Amino acid sequence: MKGIVFTEFLELVEDKFGLEMVDNIISNSTLESEGVYTAVGTYSFSEMLQLLQHLSENTGISIDNLLLVYAEHFFSVIEKSYPGLLATYKDPIEMISSIENHIHVEVRKIYPDAELPTFEVVEKTEDSLIMIYTSSRAMHHFGLGLMNKTFEHFNSSAKIELEKIKEDGTEVRFIIQKN
Repeated sequence: MKGIVFTEFLELVEDKFGLEMVDNIISNSTLESEGVYTAVGTYSFSEMLQLLQHLSENTGISIDNLLLVYAEHFFSVIEKSYPGLLATYKDPIEMISSIENHIHVEVRKIYPDAELPTFEVVEKTEDSLIMIYTSSRAMHHFGLGLMNKTFEHFNSSAKIELEKIKEDGTEVRFIIQKN
């Protein structure tokens, strides 16, 4: 997992819960990196799981809800760092449906060894989209949060349903209906 995911996560934890919480979740985790991350480094997904688990235990917030909040934060990073990418699109359905064929292509230019989930478009209309998310990392709520922020970015809204195809969350169907 790319380091930017860790550095931004710890920044969010510090902003929302304080530096003491950052120290707490790092100290209570068994991290090969010892909690020292660079944006361009690559780290084990198990480290993110440990950090999320300890944050969840300390705050009483579910991991899924933490991932939603984190996705909202991460979307703001994308807005600031890659405004040209977002400006390419005029509609949230168009942008979300292009994750696999455009956005992930651009991400791989910056982070060639990034392990990204796949998003298969099953059905697409002007106002709806059905996609299958597949990843060895069950971070579908992170994807859901990014989708919510995409609609917000375009001053739009949608009903987004998430159906687990595999119980462990490694394969999920997103059903999106623009309001």
